[in-house]
Amino acid sequence: MANDSEPIRDLLEALQQSPDNIVLRAHVGGVLLNRGQLQEAEQLYREGLKLAPASEKLLLGLGKTLSQQGKVSAAIVLIEDLLSRPDVSAQAHLLHARLLLKSGDPQRGSVAYQRAVNADPSLADEDLAEALGVVETEAEFDDDFAEVDSEGRIRMRAEAPGAAMVSIEMEKPDMSFADVGGMDGLKDEVRIKLIEPMRNPEIYKAYGKSIGGGLLMYGPPGCGKTYLARATAGEVDAGFIAVGIHDVLDMYLGNSESKLHALFEYARSNTPCVLFFDEVDALGAKRSDLQGSAGRQVINQFLSELDGVKSSNDGVLVLAATNAPWHLDSAFRRPGRFDRVLFVPPPDQPARAEVLRALLKGKPQQDIDVDAVAKKTPGLSGADLKAVIDRAVEAKLREAVKTGVPGPLTTKDLVKSAKSTKPTTKEWFATAKNYALYSNQGGEYDDVLDYLKLK
Repeated sequence: MANDSEPIRDLLEALQQSPDNIVLRAHVGGVLLNRGQLQEAEQLYREGLKLAPASEKLLLGLGKTLSQQGKVSAAIVLIEDLLSRPDVSAQAHLLHARLLLKSGDPQRGSVAYQRAVNADPSLADEDLAEALGVVETEAEFDDDFAEVDSEGRIRMRAEAPGAAMVSIEMEKPDMSFADVGGMDGLKDEVRIKLIEPMRNPEIYKAYGKSIGGGLLMYGPPGCGKTYLARATAGEVDAGFIAVGIHDVLDMYLGNSESKLHALFEYARSNTPCVLFFDEVDALGAKRSDLQGSAGRQVINQFLSELDGVKSSNDGVLVLAATNAPWHLDSAFRRPGRFDRVLFVPPPDQPARAEVLRALLKGKPQQDIDVDAVAKKTPGLSGADLKAVIDRAVEAKLREAVKTGVPGPLTTKDLVKSAKSTKPTTKEWFATAKNYALYSNQGGEYDDVLDYLKLK
């Protein structure tokens, strides 16, 4: 064992003599990493990055160290920042693929893996490819004739056999802000940005403000972003068109852009209209992350439609929701596009009480103290609160089957159910916290820091 420790001691002594030697520091960090001395490796890499912040070797080493320590979200933030730079190595894409797989996102991981192997075929890893669901192909990947789709599979391009067809369904939501529990601050923002211009067009036009615009909502899943979008349409008696990625993305070159244009044209011809894009990051991912030109063309078309280059968007309210705003191309945040960004957090205690009241309507109940239940459910999203009630109902059903007598829900039933319901928002905040702390240029995620009380 003593002999085994001598080489690392010699390397550490050499590093003390030449602390500015980045190549040596990266080598020593790798040795420590391989020996499982993760904290020592992390400290060594971080000290080196103070001397050479742009060193890819040190950044990759730190990313691997964080990953082995289970700090996957922090490692992803670090590596994605590295990947935003030009001329990064294939090793960075490969590490990105491994991290995305660990984080439970194999679809994006497969794209990162394919990008790594395209740049350096020697990095091919059959086990990793299988875990990511990458379909092997004997054909050489050619960016001019093929593209990697959202699932990491290589798809040959072909001219569309005909004009793109898109199914458009417009509804008139029978709801308003009065039906949305809590979210008072968010409702006010939406009113000023989108609703009041519809109700008082003369006042806004006097200040040179157009009627319509874009608003991006982000936050953990299940916190009411889609519900708020529907209520916005109901508030101004507007048509509502919900757009999912399957409504736009098409395997044939040019069809996705045609579908996107058709959606906007339909909304323009049926004003007032709310055009709502769910999971907008899937349509507007960072162009630097995309392989081939097809994805970039969709984004360019999206930006052109938002700008109303060829047609006016007056009367069209464009709302979008995402759980991952850090994956959205920065061009979408420019004035005239999604220039107002709203953080939609889990409901606070009064809002949780309102959500519970709404969810309990029509269910058999007896003197339920929703305020007491709301107090026992910190951090729970609207979807989590629905799970609380569903579990309480299931417990009552089991009792009713045994006794033959259906009993009403009580405060005790809901509190018991709440104790066994864990917030699904925790994982989202773990990732968001890292972006808010380490990739928050311009204060984009200050609302997250405020919510987490880190400012």
